[in-house]
This record gives sequence, structure tokens and C-alpha cells, in this order.
Amino acid sequence: MAALLLTMTAQAQQKDYAKYYEQLPTKVAQVSRPAIPATVVDLTEVGGVGDGVTLNTEAFENGIKKLQKTGGGRLNVPQGIWLTGPIQLKDNIELHLEKNAIILMSPDKSLFVNPKSATKCFAGIRASKRKNIAITGEGIIDGNGDHWRPVKRQKVSDVEWNKYKNVIGGVERDNGKLWYPWDDLGGYQNIADTPEAQEKLRNDLVRFESCENVLVEGVTIQNSPKFHLHPCYSKNVIVDGVTVRCAWNAQNGDAIDFSDVNIGLIVNSTVDAGDDGLCMKSGGNKADAPANGCEDIVIQDNTVFHAHGAFVLGSETMQGMRRIVVRNNRFSGTDTGLRFKSGLGRGGKTEQLFISDIVMTDIKDEAIIFQCDYVDRPAGSDLNAVPTFTAEQKKVAPFFQDIHISNVTCNGAETGIKASGILGLNNVRDIDIQNSTIIYHKTDKLIDEKTAQLKLTGVRLLPAKQ
Repeated sequence: MAALLLTMTAQAQQKDYAKYYEQLPTKVAQVSRPAIPATVVDLTEVGGVGDGVTLNTEAFENGIKKLQKTGGGRLNVPQGIWLTGPIQLKDNIELHLEKNAIILMSPDKSLFVNPKSATKCFAGIRASKRKNIAITGEGIIDGNGDHWRPVKRQKVSDVEWNKYKNVIGGVERDNGKLWYPWDDLGGYQNIADTPEAQEKLRNDLVRFESCENVLVEGVTIQNSPKFHLHPCYSKNVIVDGVTVRCAWNAQNGDAIDFSDVNIGLIVNSTVDAGDDGLCMKSGGNKADAPANGCEDIVIQDNTVFHAHGAFVLGSETMQGMRRIVVRNNRFSGTDTGLRFKSGLGRGGKTEQLFISDIVMTDIKDEAIIFQCDYVDRPAGSDLNAVPTFTAEQKKVAPFFQDIHISNVTCNGAETGIKASGILGLNNVRDIDIQNSTIIYHKTDKLIDEKTAQLKLTGVRLLPAKQ
């Protein structure tokens, strides 16, 4: 009977997602909710103490192990502040946070050191090569990212700058233009030989790699050392009703990054972040992964406040972007609205991308931009340095094509539409923008017609009234 009820519940929940696949402009494979057994273990049953002082790393591990013995289930995190090191999810496990529960990652970086990797620390919550995993509830997951991220002086007030130095510690670099967390005043040890080397070890807050059947629902994910929610090389991923937030100037503070995700859904979520908002990425091929490239993805009914780009493709697009539908989203206060960015050594091909019914206000730079000269410049790097590319990198160029944008309304952007490709490659083409209105403050469009072919039909580019 329990198994039957579980099956019926899963079917009912799956029907809820069907509405996002109605009247799509192209056929997109539909997500299905992961099946999690009904067993429940409360974190307090396995030694958890939510006083904000006690370290609960072992309690989370013990709770997951206890559930594994019965085939999986829900680890319930009740009201409290649950200080912890990294949490590793296993097959058929749901981490559920009650409304007044806060999972707080410890500022002790040594807890997150990966002994098998010299370049990466463990994510705050992670899973690798797992099936049927979930994070649900109304609670908060906080990455304590201030103890990890560098800060640019020009992006903070005097009060904030002094707070970093007087509360966390750290050192200044580049004649006081850059601050790194270092020699933490809380007594936590450094995990690298230099502040610059330690900065490169920053981790994601929630990362799922090579997983299948993933659900993140309802929770708030905030203040990550790096990316906040990052499923990669994974299949059948649902993000529903999630809030992602961090300081507007958080270095690499991406909100929701789908990196090589096949069959995905992002709906009803809210972003206010320091870097890209809703971002699709694709890196190098992984032959044994469930997914390569981004395909069969629907992004609908979301809100993006601050972000470098609200909806973003790139900068890595290497394994391609296919059958992605973005519709009925609102962007308010982002640097750019629809941003397609890549460059030599990072590029791939786009196919059947449909973006429609987008409303934007208060866009700092471009409402829509296609950029093929993107170069990653970490904190402390020379912004004036001319990038160099190997012969192999030059073969991996971006191709933005078969992209269809319609019914965009933007009230306020410096530039309406900007686009440029790479001379001689014809790599920005077959792009149509229809039935849209963009109010700009400075420039209506900057389209390099030698390298980018955009077809505008029924598009109004109107200067803002002074």
C-alpha cells in the first residue's frame, strides 16, 4: 500500500509539471520528479544540535547513512542554525529544511579541503554519480561566502571595506584596490600558501555532478563562496520555487548555472545575485556522464533582480545548446537582459532556442547582447592584457544561430541590441527578434553587420524621454 501511495503521489506531482510543456515552439523532453522513499529521519535523532555553535558535519553524515540502510528517504532539518562542514548526498536521499531551519557552512575552510584535489574544495552540499536526490523545504542554506571571496575596493563603501578588514581579517593587494580573506580573525587556518592561491580554491555552495533525477524546491540558497546552485553533466533536473541571493558585488556569485544538463526545468524562482542569474553553460565532453551539452530545458515564470545577465548562454558553450525555451520571465535591475557570451576556446553551436514574453526594467547596459570575444578575467588579473589563443582553441569558436526572440518589452537600457561575431566565421546568424519594444537611454543598436546577421521584425527601439 505504501509503495502504491508513493507511486500515485509521484504521478500527481509529475502532472503538475506538464503545464510547463504546453504550447511549446519545439518539442522538449519533459522532466519527472525523483522518487524518494517515505522514511523520515530527523537530524536531532542522529546527534544534530541547531545552536549555531555545534558542528553538525557528523550528524548529517550519520543521518544519511541511517536512511541508506532502509533504501533512502528524507533527512529532516528542523528549526535552528545548523553549523556544518560539507554534506554529501547519496542515492534516494532528500534533504528537507523546515521554514526556520538554516544550514550554515562553517567559516573553517579546512573542513572543505578535498584531499584528492589540489585545485578544488568540496562544495557545501554535493553529490556525484547519484540518482534520485532532492533538497526541499522553506529553510535557508548559507555558504558563509564572505570568508572566501575577494572584494574589489571600488565596489564597496568605506563602512563595508572596514568591516571586511576588522571582522574577518584579510590582506589588501594592488595598492589597496583588492581584498582577500586571509589569516581569519576567528583563528581558522589558511588552506593555501598565498591569498591568491587560496582564492582559486573557492567552492560552489550546492553542486551535483553526473547525477540523474534531481529536485531543488522551495529553499533559499545564499552567500556562496562561488556559484550557488550548480548541477553539471546531469540529467532530469528540476529547480522550482528557489530563491538565490547574495551581495550584488559577490565575485563569481552566479545564481543558477546549468552546466551540461539534459532535460531540465527552472520555474517560479527568484534571483538577486552578484554574477549571472539563470545561466546555461557547456564545457568539455565527459564520455561517462549522463549529459553533455544543454538540451531540453524550459525556463519559465522566474524573476531576476540584480545579475550580470538575467538569462545567459555561456561563456562556455562547447558541447552545444539545443531545444531551450525561455518564456514568461521578468528581469529588473540586471546589468544585461538576454546575454549570449562566448569566445575562442569556449564555443559551441546553438540550435532551436526560443525566448519569448520577457519583461525588463532598469537594465544597466544592453537589453540583448551577442558577444564572441568574451575572456574570463579573475580578480587581480590585468584587465588590459591582450588574450592569446592556441591553434586548438581557435578551432573552438562560438556559433550563435537558430535563435528566436519575440515579445520582449524593456523599459530602460543603455543600449537596445548589441551584436558582433568573429570576422570570416559567419558565427552570429539566423537570429530573429520579433514584436518587441525596447526603450534605450543612449544607443538603439550596435550591430556589426560584417560579423552578425540579425533579422528584426516589428521591433521598436525608442529613446527614453528626458
